[in-house]
Amino acid sequence: MTQSEQLRRHMRSVEAAMRAYSRKYGEDEERWAVLGLIHDWDYESGPTMDLHPMRGIQMLREKGWPEDVLDDIASHADYLSVPRDTNIRKALNAVDEMCGFIIACALVKPDKSLGSVEPSTVRKKMKDKAFARGVHREELVAGAESLGIPFDEHVENVRDALKPIAQELGLNP
Repeated sequence: MTQSEQLRRHMRSVEAAMRAYSRKYGEDEERWAVLGLIHDWDYESGPTMDLHPMRGIQMLREKGWPEDVLDDIASHADYLSVPRDTNIRKALNAVDEMCGFIIACALVKPDKSLGSVEPSTVRKKMKDKAFARGVHREELVAGAESLGIPFDEHVENVRDALKPIAQELGLNP
């Protein structure tokens, strides 16, 4: 269902970040990776609050996907009020917006390199409201807080998780 290359890259980046955090927490890497990959799979066909992610969740439910995975997907939508009470849910929320913001920061660097994106770069770009205006700055900060790690460390974790797939994302490592 996902035709947009940009959305596919986003989902792939969230998958990579979720893999990294699963290893950090000693959790099931494949489960975390699948959640990162599919969390927005239905977004393109219905990017409104009345459709996303509920329609995609219902389609997955009809295909027999486990309810706990469906609840984890639902947790990334604030308006569904599904508690982020597990590490996997906290991580999905924390990396979702951060992946997009870090990629945007790398794309404006002369070398288009993730290695050029430092926490100070992210902080500076967060102050520029015209830059990546669709990204909610408060969610970037709140995500790190919910994981209980310093913001700068979270930026580095996500950035470093994206480096192995940099070329897929149209970037340099």
